[in-house]
Amino acid sequence: MDTFPSAKAKRVFSALERIGWKTVRTTGSHKVLSHSDYPNYVFSFHDNEEIGPVMLKRISKHTGLKPEDL
Repeated sequence: MDTFPSAKAKRVFSALERIGWKTVRTTGSHKVLSHSDYPNYVFSFHDNEEIGPVMLKRISKHTGLKPEDL
């Protein structure tokens, strides 16, 4: 089973961009991301916020993010 380490939101957002997610619009700290293979996803974290393994697993279910992408 894949396990995620904790990571800063800025690092996670960069990883999402590397795997093909594009920002459609931004309102405050909420970024609406778009990908051709998935429905839109709202990424709502501040850059310096630490995201734990459980939340990263939830994000991965919606975005296809893998631990090696970080």
